[in-house]
Amino acid sequence: MTLTPLTQSLPTALTLPTPLGGELVNRVVRLGENFELGAGLAHLPRLALSSRSYADLEMIATGAYSPLTGFLGEQDYLSVIEHLRLADGTPWSIPITLPVSREDARQYSGQVLLTFGGEAVGTLDVSEQFEARKDFEAREVYRTTDPAHPGVAALNAAGEIYLAGDVTVFEVPRGSFPAHHRTPAEVREVTLARGWRSTVAFQTRNPVHRAHEYLQKVALELVDGLLLHPLVGQTKGDDVPAGTRMQSYEVLLSQYYPRERTLLSVYPAAMRYAGPREAILHALSRRNYGASHFIVGRDHAGVGNYYGSYDAQEIFSAYTPQELGIQILKFEHTFYCQTCGQMVSPRTCPHDASHHLVLSGTKVREKLRAGENLPPEFTRREVAEVLRTAYQQPS
Repeated sequence: MTLTPLTQSLPTALTLPTPLGGELVNRVVRLGENFELGAGLAHLPRLALSSRSYADLEMIATGAYSPLTGFLGEQDYLSVIEHLRLADGTPWSIPITLPVSREDARQYSGQVLLTFGGEAVGTLDVSEQFEARKDFEAREVYRTTDPAHPGVAALNAAGEIYLAGDVTVFEVPRGSFPAHHRTPAEVREVTLARGWRSTVAFQTRNPVHRAHEYLQKVALELVDGLLLHPLVGQTKGDDVPAGTRMQSYEVLLSQYYPRERTLLSVYPAAMRYAGPREAILHALSRRNYGASHFIVGRDHAGVGNYYGSYDAQEIFSAYTPQELGIQILKFEHTFYCQTCGQMVSPRTCPHDASHHLVLSGTKVREKLRAGENLPPEFTRREVAEVLRTAYQQPS
């Protein structure tokens, strides 16, 4: 068996933020050119990854989760839950773990072959196994043990034992959007080639509506470039599908944004709906992608009523600006005021809620299913048409 590792760390230009931990992790290896899965790997125990674990594998291996080189061990796991830091003090907010059932755990030691969809995708060098503290993890990470919370539900459905250890991935997955699927190193290359000295990243799992557009363009007044970085990993069932969202981003950027100052690139992570904790993870990983700024708005990564509107902004006070290494742009709730005749926020609008156009996600979906037009004050006509067409198609 021949495994040819790529460079273990990639050089970082002085004009871009240093990756968390100092170097951009790279755990991507290539199987030898004529290698067939056989004597080298065939004898290894096989572990079939869930969609979330497969996404985590990619995020670790490509350096998006630098400084992680694998799934967390027990000491780091407990430290992240209790202290929002790895055991060595590095900022980190969500434990990235690999759960398996207690019965299956018995077969995993040494090197394990990781599979997804029946295909070999990488390896795990098991360094330890430990018991998941699910109630503790749920309370601290999701701020609830309510099984109706999608993050808690996923946690409860997963195995009781966590496997820890370094990983490799055989090939960077390019998923359903290969033209927009870039590793952190590749995003950094584009940023450098365009001469951006500063980049603001925007996380979204929804179509971009006028409030999002407003925030992005306010930020673009301050920095050189915008990284529109939609999450395309696993989300809950009633979220707008990634394919539909990508169409909406493409039509929006093509007509309403300066092409040379925007980059659409997918963020392949799974959604955890961990609110404030996930906001930190989103910011730190965007630092690894080379962003100098990150937008955090109202109820970032939230779901239901589990988090306060601005908890995801306040939690960043747990770190110094130097530790974060990325500037957090905090915005209040924005909306269209019919009296002001423009996008505003509570900071700039003197009128009460009766003057404001605000549509909930539920209301938007109801209108789309009914074939109704979304108001232009809420979203661009071209985006509304993409969404309406998608929701009118038979399921």
